[in-house]
Amino acid sequence: MARITLENLYVDFPIYGAKTFRSELLHRATGGFIRREGKRQRVTIRALDGLNLTVNEGDRLGLMGHNGAGKSTLLKVLAGVYEPTGGRIAVEGTRSPLFNMAPGWDPDDTGYENIMNCGLFLGMTPDEVRRKTPDIAEVSGLGSYMELPARTYSAGMMLRLAFSIATAIDPEILLLDEGLSAGDASFEHVAELRIKSLLSRTRIMIMASHSTELLDAWCNKAILLERGRIVAMGPVMEVAEIYHNRPQDIGQPVEVAA
Repeated sequence: MARITLENLYVDFPIYGAKTFRSELLHRATGGFIRREGKRQRVTIRALDGLNLTVNEGDRLGLMGHNGAGKSTLLKVLAGVYEPTGGRIAVEGTRSPLFNMAPGWDPDDTGYENIMNCGLFLGMTPDEVRRKTPDIAEVSGLGSYMELPARTYSAGMMLRLAFSIATAIDPEILLLDEGLSAGDASFEHVAELRIKSLLSRTRIMIMASHSTELLDAWCNKAILLERGRIVAMGPVMEVAEIYHNRPQDIGQPVEVAA
């Protein structure tokens, strides 16, 4: 049984030397709450603010929100990349973050060698990668190019092989940032079937995207994040309507008292 529970979860990012150019850039680019603390004026950005959420087996959850709303931060907390500053997170089931379709890709290795490289980075065992290699190679459609160094591939060929590897995993909890792309139109039908097969093997899927059409096609519910808070939850198109009718400048930071 796969399940995710968040209770009053928040994430703070302390920023030191806030008057530097880099910090000013962060100030303008993030949508969280900014707090100034102490005599040295340490700046803390609250990227996630008191989230309460339960995701059950069978859920396909879409994350909506403007840039800086907290979508990627939430995905990285769920993936274990970031530790929450406070609150509680409980995850039942193995997590498969698919933020990069080709981790471990080496242009000097052959297609077959890159299947092993990327497969291991995506959490598969060596035996599992070897067992799935013929299917991955067939789906990619690269034929004899699989024996050649990846630096000889076109961008489309590389994307097709990376997509074929990424969709070979058997995740319990799948975490996606902006979905999966297979590139060229000739591969579209194969890619669609491949994605459907992947989702059928996934117990929970959580995906962040700015595309309402993609979220509606892949998800059965959605949440809307605003400055690190959940402001709406429900069917995808209902949440999308709220999202598109809200002001467009909500991604700007808000400075509050510590």
